[in-house]
Amino acid sequence: MIHIDLNSDLGESFGPWSMGDDTSMLSIVTSANIACGFHAGDPAGILSVIRQAARLGVSVGAHVGYRDLVGFGRRNMDPNSEELIGDVIYQIGALQGLARAAGTTVRYVKPHGALYNTIAHDARQAADVIEAIKAIDPTLVLMALSGAAIVEQARAAGLRVVREVFADRAYNANGSLVSRRLPGAVIHEPNIVAARMLRLVKEGRITAIDGTDIELEAQSICVHGDTPAAVSIARAVRDALVGNGVELQSFNDG
Repeated sequence: MIHIDLNSDLGESFGPWSMGDDTSMLSIVTSANIACGFHAGDPAGILSVIRQAARLGVSVGAHVGYRDLVGFGRRNMDPNSEELIGDVIYQIGALQGLARAAGTTVRYVKPHGALYNTIAHDARQAADVIEAIKAIDPTLVLMALSGAAIVEQARAAGLRVVREVFADRAYNANGSLVSRRLPGAVIHEPNIVAARMLRLVKEGRITAIDGTDIELEAQSICVHGDTPAAVSIARAVRDALVGNGVELQSFNDG
């Protein structure tokens, strides 16, 4: 049976400002990328989400990002290596402490936003993130963009890597994500997203924004939790996959 992981970015609310429906998403996904306080999230809210994930058996990952609360971690930054390594270690360590208090563990690391996109092609920042993960816990899995150079860079450094695709994001013909500044970068129709992901899982192909087909290999699918139709999209993807014989399973359970 074909199986794949379904993940979402959670724990991004801050005090009274709510971001996404974490409770509903946790009933759908198999892995949760949980904010670590640098791009979003506050300790009490993060702990609450981790406790819910633990109760439901959802795998917990550290969603590390640039120190950028105002920009939601989506602004490009260029910290030096000492700063970036320290920031990533700090964030993973904070989430590990909260996870321990919630009776679970951090199983993987998925960089967020601008950091995620930067390390896909920036070998220096990628090396810093890899070094940070290895320094705090070399058994942690790195989740990275399918087809990006960091996949082989991290594997060569000794990390296990899981490749992911984005259910609700448009792709360029070279396999990169279409910039959020451009029209059509985010796909909001649940049925369209579900059909794209079913084809991706079954055929290893997806249609790029210019209409060409590209090949992508992935062990995980991400549905963003902060879009208006997030829960509907996640349910549609899950239903389409399960209804066509695909088993949803965390990559940590395989």
